[in-house]
Amino acid sequence: MTRHETFADAIPAQTVLPLTPRIGAEITGLALSGDLPPATIAALKQLLARHKALFFRDQHQLDDAGQEAFALRLGALAPHPTQAVVKGSASILELDASRGGGRADQWHTDVTFVPDYPKASVLRGVVIPPVGGDTIWANTAAAYDSLPDPLKRLAEGLRALHSNAYDYAALRPRAREADKHHHAEVFASTVFETEHPVVRVHPETGERHLLLGSFVQRILGLARDESQKIFDLLQAYVTAPENTVRWRWRAGDMAIWDNRATQHYAVNDYGDAPRVVRRVTIAGEVPLGVDGRASTAIRPQPEAQTQTQAQAQAKV
Repeated sequence: MTRHETFADAIPAQTVLPLTPRIGAEITGLALSGDLPPATIAALKQLLARHKALFFRDQHQLDDAGQEAFALRLGALAPHPTQAVVKGSASILELDASRGGGRADQWHTDVTFVPDYPKASVLRGVVIPPVGGDTIWANTAAAYDSLPDPLKRLAEGLRALHSNAYDYAALRPRAREADKHHHAEVFASTVFETEHPVVRVHPETGERHLLLGSFVQRILGLARDESQKIFDLLQAYVTAPENTVRWRWRAGDMAIWDNRATQHYAVNDYGDAPRVVRRVTIAGEVPLGVDGRASTAIRPQPEAQTQTQAQAQAKV
């Protein structure tokens, strides 16, 4: 089956509605499930590689089990390394705005503080505010492509330290006490540190991506003020409006994004209105930089990471 035949036969072109020229497409007329034909799954993966983020309205047929069954068709499931999964599920992480840790209002790529961070995320809207609560995604390949050649060469030679342990209060000065407590006692209960290349080569498309986001603590080999300036300069290319797409959620919506090719930001503009989404992440691979060097675990060492993840899941 050729690529053209996959698109034409499994997911008709007229049902694929690009949302911006650089990122995002809504797929209409497709009910997601764990029983989709292999050709449809292959087409979804191709569309994901092209558009980076895919959106589906009115997927009310999916409960937790259905979401996991569908996600499993995209690859092995990867539970969060420090946060417990929803009871009765294998890997679902609930993000509830009324509880600590439910407002991801910083630009980030999921779980980059571990070396083999997820390759994709599958998010389901459960309870959505009547107004607000959108999510914005950014295309990190388009960001890299937008760099002037001297900045490309600079970025390709840099490596950065990512960690889940950082000054949460300084980053979010208006955060609620519940969120601060959740970060200290749950999210950062085990400290992870990983050295990643600032430019990652995508293992499937060959594209080059800026690997940054809010888990970056510093760019290695630079003084702190130099690191911050370089980070801010490169990160600004990621979040430039022309590289982004914004999704206005409704209950029952599903979003899938290539976590190796994007950053995202959950807009925190809905006050005390309830907002609950549930996420499944798909296991990824260790990134390679332009020079072929792999990301490396700094803390804990790989054998300790396996033990830590097992302990997190024992809390379920």
